[in-house]
Amino acid sequence: WHRPRAHRGGTRVNAITTKVRFYHNAPNLLEVAFELIERAYRGKRRIAVRLGDAVLLRQLDAMLWSHDQRAFIPHVALDSPLAAETPIVLATSQSHRDWPHHDMLFNLAGDMPPNPERFRMVIEIVGKGDAERLPARHRWQHYKAAGFPLQAFDAERKEAL
Repeated sequence: WHRPRAHRGGTRVNAITTKVRFYHNAPNLLEVAFELIERAYRGKRRIAVRLGDAVLLRQLDAMLWSHDQRAFIPHVALDSPLAAETPIVLATSQSHRDWPHHDMLFNLAGDMPPNPERFRMVIEIVGKGDAERLPARHRWQHYKAAGFPLQAFDAERKEAL
């Protein structure tokens, strides 16, 4: 995950190579996101989830609360005083606050997330319609031009592309 520490002008710098994974063909964005978020949480990852609007945020929040009464997945909104202590933080793309942790960013918004290089991994989940695919192509090109390692998966067939 990390590159070796480099020396620049006598100062140590910890450089992170951000990996980007696209999950295309998602039959349902929130269900695919939930499955991947749950797996990442079980793997002890710290997760930021960026959603396109407040409706999607409320829907994902409800899924995380009610998926299994015996297995709570701790999460809060980005503006919560507990955000820095909680493994999963949710926000809309309209929020301009800094994320409290920079392990994984799930981008379910249609635009490019600000400062993706701050994260170890960015997960892009893309639906089947042109309204989602076309902006995703632009994000792919942006990440590629920035030199991020890219991987693509088919979310419906659950296989690498």
